[in-house]
Amino acid sequence: MRWSASILALSCAALLVACSPPAEQQTATPTPQAAVSQTVPQYSAETFFNTTTLYGSSLSHDGSAVLVTSDASGIFNVYRYPVDGSAPTQLTQSTSDAYNGISWFPKDDRFLYTADQGGNELNHVYVQLPDGSSKDLTPGEKLKAQMVGWHQDDVHFFIMTNERDNRFFDLYQYSSVDYSRSMLFENNTGFNLEAVSPNGRYLALSRTNSNSDSDLFLVDLQADKAEPKLITPTDGNIQHGAYTFTVDNKALIYSTNGHGEFNQAWRYDLATAEHSAYIAADWDVSFLYFSKSGRYQVVGVNADARTELTITDLSNGQKLQMPAYPAGDLRGVSFSADENTMVFYVNSDTSPSNLFVWRLGTDSVAQLTQTLAAGMDATHLVQSSIERFKSFDGLEIPGLLYKPKQASSSNKVPGIIWIHGGPGGQTRQGYSAMMQHLVNHGYAVFGVNNRGSSGYGKTFYHLDDKRHGEDDLQDIVYGKKYLQSLDWIDGDKIVVMGGSYGGYLTMAALAFTDEFDAGINIFGVTNWVRTLESIPPWWESFRQSLYDELGDPAVDGERLRRISPLFHAGNIKAPVLVVQGANDPRVLQVESDEMVAAIRANNVPVEYVLFPDEGHGFAVKANRIKAQEAYLSFLQTHLK
Repeated sequence: MRWSASILALSCAALLVACSPPAEQQTATPTPQAAVSQTVPQYSAETFFNTTTLYGSSLSHDGSAVLVTSDASGIFNVYRYPVDGSAPTQLTQSTSDAYNGISWFPKDDRFLYTADQGGNELNHVYVQLPDGSSKDLTPGEKLKAQMVGWHQDDVHFFIMTNERDNRFFDLYQYSSVDYSRSMLFENNTGFNLEAVSPNGRYLALSRTNSNSDSDLFLVDLQADKAEPKLITPTDGNIQHGAYTFTVDNKALIYSTNGHGEFNQAWRYDLATAEHSAYIAADWDVSFLYFSKSGRYQVVGVNADARTELTITDLSNGQKLQMPAYPAGDLRGVSFSADENTMVFYVNSDTSPSNLFVWRLGTDSVAQLTQTLAAGMDATHLVQSSIERFKSFDGLEIPGLLYKPKQASSSNKVPGIIWIHGGPGGQTRQGYSAMMQHLVNHGYAVFGVNNRGSSGYGKTFYHLDDKRHGEDDLQDIVYGKKYLQSLDWIDGDKIVVMGGSYGGYLTMAALAFTDEFDAGINIFGVTNWVRTLESIPPWWESFRQSLYDELGDPAVDGERLRRISPLFHAGNIKAPVLVVQGANDPRVLQVESDEMVAAIRANNVPVEYVLFPDEGHGFAVKANRIKAQEAYLSFLQTHLK
């Protein structure tokens, strides 16, 4: 769900819609599909979630091990993975809260990690010592903290925290010697902290003016009067953000969509204040960073719902030539301090992320993990295809289609329209145990990237502003019509399903159309007035952006009630499954409680799964399995 600007982000909105236009206005010639079905074994939800989820690629000071976050224990903990391929060591032992590894210390075997409490998103930053003991570096109640980066001196590091004023984040510099700290920047006017230069002198800030306009500021923290200086004085609505500073502290590399539809990387010279184009692509430049010495540059581009990653050796300007590795997208590229070792992940629809190591200059890579569950065969999983269809107004809508191997014109299968969170999220290629489990059991899944989704340019992104639940809902309906045009889909059995904002559109589809046979709502908004009135305090810096997209509940309350499914529950006739975390700070439990009660009052079948130890997303593997089993059982009950 896009609940943030820069480091955090949020936006959502909607309007009532009528039932869908006639089918002859819908469009899209289906991509030809093989007519032959295959028989594949069906794996349980438990088997799919016995697949291990890994992320994190910080290399230790001596280059001997990778700091990895893994859910192998049943909840996310921090592990040490030796680069020589020997057995990993579990470094943290949590059984309740998810722990997320951040970084090794540059000179020893200490490491930093974060954890919240039962999914409430109030993360603290901790240090763990080699003897296994830990220290909370950001103690206190009801605060949120985040690691920002390391100083180039390898002694100090930067943390931002909202402990002083829970609306805004201040920046602190910490010492790795005794963990003492000093405040570098007091944030009293709602800036978003973007990046700190390696030498700790410069701080890049952004200010959100609206949901389509933001400015970048620079602070010289060593100046007598450390005041933010506007460095992007632009006319019109242009979004800006910071990728990183250069390693030599001479320039800021920042993002801007002021030169076309997509985010480009531009360079701001700190000495001359000159701006110059740096990297542009036919899609958004999603991220950019450098190795420690600055020799290697890593750039990620969001190319049609998948990440294209390029590593450039800046010493010669050439793309780094790597040995062969398994099919998939590179993720999490990280270099050792001496830059002789590189670690990375490879991920695809049919393979969860696996960790690899490459000694630069050698002719092969080594795979350090095997994350697919024992007994599973990757050839039984499904690669998605990118499909496009025309919506009610002729706009072309992209999506990811997963066709079950058992599907054919003589063996038609039910369909699921999957709706991402956001509203400005994006359904992207990459391994999803949830999707693959449903596809494995004979359900086609079509992840519709409706108007308002990110990744397709700023015009497409803003097409749903203050029209959520109206035009974007019609995209979902026309996605259903596209599925019905495929000769291997059972057009009488199509379900709508989504999480967060996707959960909202799921309930809107059931309340405001009669198109779908059932719905699965995963912590979805049902009462926009209450949701917008109860946003967490640390979203204050982009409150106006939220209102620009959704509406201000004090001004637009009538419209927000009109688009909120809770107030139209009497229209819902199809069966519903609702899944919710009790500690969710974004979509409160009461949203789901009241929706379930309203549907039950109409004698419509509704099932409710509530997790007392989860928030906005499920960290505990047993809970993910339980939710997945509920999805499948619900579908089998009401469709098959």
